[in-house]
Amino acid sequence: MNILEVNNVCAYYGTAQALFEVSLELKEREILALVGANGAGKTTLLRTISGLTLRRTGEILFNGNSIIKTDAAKIVKLGIAHVPEGRRLFPGMTVTDNLLMGAHLRRDKESIKSDLVYVFEIFPRLKERRSQLAGKLSGGEQQMCAIGRGLMSAPKILLIDELSLGLAPVIIDELIKIIALLREKGMTIILVEQDVQTGLEISDRGYVIEHGRIALSGKSEDLINNEKIRKSYLGI
Repeated sequence: MNILEVNNVCAYYGTAQALFEVSLELKEREILALVGANGAGKTTLLRTISGLTLRRTGEILFNGNSIIKTDAAKIVKLGIAHVPEGRRLFPGMTVTDNLLMGAHLRRDKESIKSDLVYVFEIFPRLKERRSQLAGKLSGGEQQMCAIGRGLMSAPKILLIDELSLGLAPVIIDELIKIIALLREKGMTIILVEQDVQTGLEISDRGYVIEHGRIALSGKSEDLINNEKIRKSYLGI
């Protein structure tokens, strides 16, 4: 059974249409990559799933239940966390306080404490810098903090927008290992990546988005060897 289904979804910014009858499916414990050029609609699709794009039509099913008319806060409570492009941390707050902001809708204090320990286990750098202001972190550490904040909502699905943007290759490699670890621990992930090769190499399946539409989809290993993708996105 699919944990998430997007069926013929259209999304709009004002009167401008950004997504055109987009459909996809996501299975539990799967890493799904959304790849394509800048401005193709990848971020809009994540925002539409998480309820941040307000004008949307079609159907989105989470565990078989419709969330197309559900607001963003309720979607977080249901179990979908969104790690936004640009991290969007609170720079004047400590790492710990930023992480705890991810749990602000939860009331299970003991579980929150346990999850904070879990995040520090996954991201030992954050534990070392737990009392440091988030604005003083490196770009890679800020991305770790943003992912950790998402995990603190206790999600079933983690949406990550532009995992590798602006980061050094050594940091990207570290984050890729962490994403693989999260999947091993049972997390289901949708990953937006402008770097098509990176996105497809770390995912099980992928969808290529062009001009707000799904252009191609399939197993990531097949897509990375697709002639169109190799010419258009990989420069091969």
